[in-house]
Amino acid sequence: MFYAFIRGLVSLTLRLFYQVKVNAPASEPEGPVIFVGNHPNALIDPALVFVVTHRRVTFLAKAPLFRLPVIGWILKGLEALPVYRKQDDPTQMARNEGTLEAARAALMQGRAITIFPEGKSHSEPMLAELKTGAARIALGAAREGAPVRIVPVGFTYSEKNLFRSTVLIEVGQAIEVAPFPPSQGAGEVEEKEAARQLTERIAAGLKAVTVNLEQWEDLPLIQMAEQLYAFRQGQRADRERLKHWARGLRLFRAEQPERFEQVRSSLMSFQRRLELVHANPKDLTLVYKSGQVFSFVVKNLVLLCLGLPLFLLGLGLFALPYQVPRLAARKSELDTQATVKFLAALLMSLLWWPGLTVAAWWWGGWPWGVLALVGVPPLALFTLYSLERWAVLKRDIGVFFTLGSRARLKALLLQDGERLSAEVERLAGEYRPRVEQPASP
Repeated sequence: MFYAFIRGLVSLTLRLFYQVKVNAPASEPEGPVIFVGNHPNALIDPALVFVVTHRRVTFLAKAPLFRLPVIGWILKGLEALPVYRKQDDPTQMARNEGTLEAARAALMQGRAITIFPEGKSHSEPMLAELKTGAARIALGAAREGAPVRIVPVGFTYSEKNLFRSTVLIEVGQAIEVAPFPPSQGAGEVEEKEAARQLTERIAAGLKAVTVNLEQWEDLPLIQMAEQLYAFRQGQRADRERLKHWARGLRLFRAEQPERFEQVRSSLMSFQRRLELVHANPKDLTLVYKSGQVFSFVVKNLVLLCLGLPLFLLGLGLFALPYQVPRLAARKSELDTQATVKFLAALLMSLLWWPGLTVAAWWWGGWPWGVLALVGVPPLALFTLYSLERWAVLKRDIGVFFTLGSRARLKALLLQDGERLSAEVERLAGEYRPRVEQPASP
């Protein structure tokens, strides 16, 4: 009951905090499974596992978290297992053997566990070197006859510390774990080698579902390449392809450095010009017809007139709980900002909703109290939707007045966009066979 409550509450709150997109097989893996993930966003990453699977999952978490007032209580309620890291307390590392044994026992019972083999949350553009703990757990359970599978889960955040930004969760191909047959003599050496090889397979699986960059400066480059490619193909930009662009970029930079610099310079120059008019490549093909403009204006005026009173009421009621998470995370590190904001938002929601209900009951009697109890959640969601809607509307209006009235500027940008998109398409054709090869974990 406790697990189901926490899972439902956290999953719902995460979908409100982020725009969550999941790319996963239709059927969930059964039997003993280890979910392994990259770790760019502190406690948000394990919390998103609730979104990936409906199975009950045993989490492995660093030991210091169990001593925190609320988080420790939740982890114990979820029956999570503590991991004792050298950087936290070297004298406690011997206790990890008990944790590994408990994890192996969970797999032997056909359960699912989650571990982040990088061993730390970080904001680097590439995967950190993986620890061998996940491999050792899997091999130990497989030796006892458990048909263990390791499922890589990749978390790709657009802006991980920002409210309502996008997170893509990609579930990769399961890695079958063959039992390790111990032999006499060099058994310990062979076991370490087996763990090392399995860890390499796990790393390959994670690289297949994550965007790995050599430097953060490459991110806007591959994002612009994807926008131009989608523009050329008449499609919407697809964040799932970014990992292919990242692989291709590494090959392109290494094999054709002069051509790479020319293309990089052209793409970044084009991006800066688009930013000046707050547009993207797709906006360059828009044709503004008087009938469509009139319909757009009338529809949004009607929505504004009907929704403005509720929107203003929502802003007044939720201004404080909206600001508290931002203030709480001001001094946090980048990889923990989202965790602080998420926990603060969750706490404020649990306090603010009953608080408004009690205040309404005290002010207007039980009818107003019931109205607040029932109406606060949908009003909060409507306010959130309206904020997003007005942001999009503001951008669309800005693009209309900038490009709609400056035909020559639009034509020049479109000409450059078509030239660059053709070059990007040629590059995609050159490198596609090598970057889209399926991972072979």
